[in-house]
Amino acid sequence: MVVASLCLAAYARLTGRPLEATPAEGPIAEQRLLRLYADMSGSARVLDAEGLMIADYPPETGGFISGVSRALTRVRRGYGVPGDAPVRLIRYQDGRLALKDDATGWRVEIAGFGADNRAAFARLLEKARAAGAAQPNLRERGRPIRGHEPAPIKGG
Repeated sequence: MVVASLCLAAYARLTGRPLEATPAEGPIAEQRLLRLYADMSGSARVLDAEGLMIADYPPETGGFISGVSRALTRVRRGYGVPGDAPVRLIRYQDGRLALKDDATGWRVEIAGFGADNRAAFARLLEKARAAGAAQPNLRERGRPIRGHEPAPIKGG
């Protein structure tokens, strides 16, 4: 088994085949555009693409979402993409969850980080769906209605 693995790795290396651990994209069951904001304390704030607050996590509960947001921000800096651009949270028909940044091509499969972290992003998808259905007209002329403006996170 070890020899077979080494042979496959050597073949991929010698033929120039890119090393990939991310599954191929499949048919999409649902997706939402989200804006992620985070700081080093572990706080995280998630808004939909229109600025509606989806979730506001304190440091005690926002750790993984905050970490993913900071990783995305680092990738975006390398491409010169604004950190507050929306990212897609995707649920594929086979049940996988992924975040995809169309501006940079960055994509991460959430399942690779464990069941609890996958559940955190699944809840975000549910909250985004519910918020969009419950308050479809929260914006007036492209501006958030008073009281729904995103507050900045310190250090984010």
